[in-house]
Amino acid sequence: MKITRSRCLILSFVLVCGLVPEVTADVEEATDGLSTTQEPIWLTDVPATVELIAAAEVAVIGFFQDLEIPIVSVFRSMARQFQDVSFGISNHSEVLTHYNVTSNSICLFRLVDDQQLHLNAEDIENLDAAKLSRFIHVNNLHWVTEYSPMIAAGLFNTMVQTHLLLMMKKTSPEYEESMRRYREAAKLFQGQILFVLVDSGKRENGKVMSYFKLKESQLPALAIYESVDDKWDTLPIAEVTVEKVRGFCEGFLKGLLQRDHEAEGDSGKEEL
Repeated sequence: MKITRSRCLILSFVLVCGLVPEVTADVEEATDGLSTTQEPIWLTDVPATVELIAAAEVAVIGFFQDLEIPIVSVFRSMARQFQDVSFGISNHSEVLTHYNVTSNSICLFRLVDDQQLHLNAEDIENLDAAKLSRFIHVNNLHWVTEYSPMIAAGLFNTMVQTHLLLMMKKTSPEYEESMRRYREAAKLFQGQILFVLVDSGKRENGKVMSYFKLKESQLPALAIYESVDDKWDTLPIAEVTVEKVRGFCEGFLKGLLQRDHEAEGDSGKEEL
């Protein structure tokens, strides 16, 4: 079954704009809770830079020809804000040449879809802490990324158009083991599917569950959708296992929907 284009746009709106007030709050909360322990790693040669990027799910590197410009201190503060991101900084000509940097630049390297996102000289000229924080928030996609409004914007900006959502409570006893298995499954679909966690314990996330016609009694559950062809499917699961997640994803990628959504009809889907 195919959702109409308007319904795909509704999903985008639900994911990206449904919790607008929280976007600012997320940034403010992270800024208020800065740790003073983490600093960017100084990268003095190419092998060290390659190693840092290869070892991190998300790495942000500041390539600066001039370490006296204001953005450098702003960049260093980001390392204290984002504890789950690896930060590096370099002004060594060998490193800058290797990455084709000809002016001050900030680059985000993302393992999950092998993407490199660049903020070049013209981008960072008027960059402040709030704008740089938002750039990292939006594009901070890991093997499993927890849903938030800004992350949703990043999901829709990626080249990977198929997204899998696991909806379960983070407070459940099974959460830690379920996430370990879910993360292992995510590695099997690098570049094909982006894996997302939706904490069903948060009331505001009810809009996402409602969109996929999922009730609290059906959770935990998987929901998968593809924005290009407007396809989607759901699967309530009693236990999260690598085998179940892999089978559901492989079936979807092959066009084998688990339920007949066309027979169900779209009339009951909530339009938000």
